[in-house]
Amino acid sequence: MLTLVKCHIKVMGSQAIKAIKNKKQRKQFIHHVLKDLEALEIMINDDAFEKGTQRIGAEQELCLVDNYYRPSFNALKILDKINDPHFTTELGLFNIEANLDPLVLNGKCFSKLEEDLYGLIEKAHLSAEAIEKNKVILAGILPTFKRKDLVFKNMTPHKRYKVLNDVMKSIRGRDFRVQVKGVDELILDHESILFEACNTSFQVHLQINLEDIVDQYNWSQAIAGPILAVMTNSPLLLGRELWSETRIALFQQSIDLRNKSHLLREQKPRVSFGNDWFKDSILDLFTDDVARYTPLVTSEFENDSLSDLKNGIKPKLKALNLHNGTLYKWNRVCYGVHKNVAHLRIENRYIPAGPSIKDEIANAMFWVGVMLGMPDDCRSIWKRMGFKDAKGNFIKAARTGMDTYFNWFDKGISAKQLAKDFLLPTARKGLLKANVDIDDIDFYLNIIKKRIDKNISGSKWLVRSSRKLQEKISREESNILLAYHLHKNQQENLPVYQWELAKPFEKSDVFSKNKIYKVMSTEIFTVNENDSTRLVKNIMKWKNIHHLPVINNENNLVGVIASGRLSQENLDEDTSIKDIMVKEIKTAYPEMRIDEAKDMMLQYKIGCLPVLDHGELVGIVTTTDLEKLNLS
Repeated sequence: MLTLVKCHIKVMGSQAIKAIKNKKQRKQFIHHVLKDLEALEIMINDDAFEKGTQRIGAEQELCLVDNYYRPSFNALKILDKINDPHFTTELGLFNIEANLDPLVLNGKCFSKLEEDLYGLIEKAHLSAEAIEKNKVILAGILPTFKRKDLVFKNMTPHKRYKVLNDVMKSIRGRDFRVQVKGVDELILDHESILFEACNTSFQVHLQINLEDIVDQYNWSQAIAGPILAVMTNSPLLLGRELWSETRIALFQQSIDLRNKSHLLREQKPRVSFGNDWFKDSILDLFTDDVARYTPLVTSEFENDSLSDLKNGIKPKLKALNLHNGTLYKWNRVCYGVHKNVAHLRIENRYIPAGPSIKDEIANAMFWVGVMLGMPDDCRSIWKRMGFKDAKGNFIKAARTGMDTYFNWFDKGISAKQLAKDFLLPTARKGLLKANVDIDDIDFYLNIIKKRIDKNISGSKWLVRSSRKLQEKISREESNILLAYHLHKNQQENLPVYQWELAKPFEKSDVFSKNKIYKVMSTEIFTVNENDSTRLVKNIMKWKNIHHLPVINNENNLVGVIASGRLSQENLDEDTSIKDIMVKEIKTAYPEMRIDEAKDMMLQYKIGCLPVLDHGELVGIVTTTDLEKLNLS
């Protein structure tokens, strides 16, 4: 029977792990990995896997927010309140995970999956509400994340997470870097792997027979881009509009261990789409991972896989699973054992959380259906499609979602046309073959069709709503409203094609009251400390502004210049701004109280406060901004 044994180390449960620090530990671990591979090869040759029954399973990652829709760090308290083994921790204290019971793939299994998921999320909602009125939200990336939320202290305080962070940072040799360019651009360095925890997914598992696993895994790779295109839900990170599914870029970069100063085997990122098709045995996939990636962590091993096999016990392949748990593939083959019956399954890890429960079940059915409906002429797919076409399609889908144009078996086709003309009929055929209930098929696949017809996905809803909101309110307030409306629509369990765009409204208890982010200007003009007073005078005149932050060549804030200083008589217009700027700068932060900022400006007799978030200049507030609220 399919059991959701964790395939990734960040949620390995109680398994004790430790960093590999010396040759002895490495040698011992590799010994067990090789034993596991020998045992797996014997099982493959003996066809020692469950067959004839297919099951589906799922893992739901959830975002926790406070009463103002900002990240909450109460995961441990909420899990204690829930008190249900279906739930477990995640890497960040602002996430929890719910593991659904596997279901046999037939009949009304998808309706049952929705019912089970709704029940678990409702239990999480009630428990979160009891802890400081917290809430649970489905979001690929929570819109209200700020950089200060993603620091080491907000990592779940379990040893396995700290070990993984320390090992990865040690190999990296320096801080991790994220650089993603979409409509906006985000470039930042960060101290830990916690940025990975921004990503929230709905991971779906499909049990596969051994004789089909190679072709089915290759097929899962081929369809990944077209499937992802119609279900993207993560376009925003730290207020920037990036990829349609920013999770794809963020996950790879947030734990990228490659370091040019070290000549390691680590030439491929540990988060990847893969390297090529697999043509002979699924064993090749596991041996390829051992050959390419150095082991990071180890554990205590009581049993020998080969000995277990000789004694009639299906081995857990603990070392091999542990190694694979430090690799993060968007489609991953998983091995599991339940009641001494082994099985293989494919785990889809690119489906984002949200926008609604119904959307998630529709996404799961769509993927499972297309998998089951694989055409016979797509076996040995390497004869018809280049692997780089599949990989390129996946990256393009992550960037542009439903607007993507694919290279599909050497023909160009839009994401929407491919979904309507081929993928939806293929899914329907595969689901009928598996005896899935016809009413379920019609209902959930219609959700996918309606998204395409109405040109709406979670990403498109978020982007359109964000742009509309920012015509009237600040980016910070817009992000809170997006989270509010996500929660509201999810509570009503409406699929995203039925959602209206988010609108501003007069409901003050939704927002943190009287905070700087409500009034600060986020479109900031800056000047370099070496710019001339003549240039700065003109910038102020052109843009009708009276205060400008001054930065150095490293983009650090070093001063402020006011228009009054530029009106001095006998001022040489070629003088550098650094010679006359105010260098003793008073600054604010986004959640500073407005009355506190006002008092500071009065006390120091200054007309503006640059606003910094984690050392980054994110806005500026002036006396004019305060006058708008009659507070100056």
